[in-house]
Amino acid sequence: MTDDTSTVPPAKPAVLIVDDELSLLNVISESLAEEFEIVTTASAREAEKAMSSRSFDVVVCDHLMPGGAGLDFLVCAMERWPTTRRIMFTGYINPELLSRSVAIADLSACLIKPVRSAELARAIRTALQKK
Repeated sequence: MTDDTSTVPPAKPAVLIVDDELSLLNVISESLAEEFEIVTTASAREAEKAMSSRSFDVVVCDHLMPGGAGLDFLVCAMERWPTTRRIMFTGYINPELLSRSVAIADLSACLIKPVRSAELARAIRTALQKK
C-alpha cells in the first residue's frame, strides 16, 4: 500500500540580507528567492530585531550603512548567534579592512560590490557547507 499524502519540500536555508540600498535588496531578493528564504532589512538595528525573533542560517551585511558599521553588527551576531554564518559585502575597498574583518567577525566571505547574484549565491552555499 502506498502513501498518497503530498510530501513537503525541504525548507530553504534562511538568509538575512542587510543593506541600506533598497534597490539592491530588491534585486538580491528576487534573484535568490528560488534557492533561499530571503529576509531583508535596511539597517543593523532592524537586522538585530529580525535575528532576535527567528533563526537564520546566513546573514549577509553591507559594511558602510547609516546608523552603524556592518562589521560591528557582524561581530555582535557572531557573539549572540554563533551558528549563523556571516558574509560581509562592501564597496569600500581596503585590503587591510577586508582581511581584518574576516578574522574579527569570523566571516565565511567578504565580497566587493557590485556583487553579482550568482557570486553571492555561491558564497552563501559555501557558508552553509561550513555549518
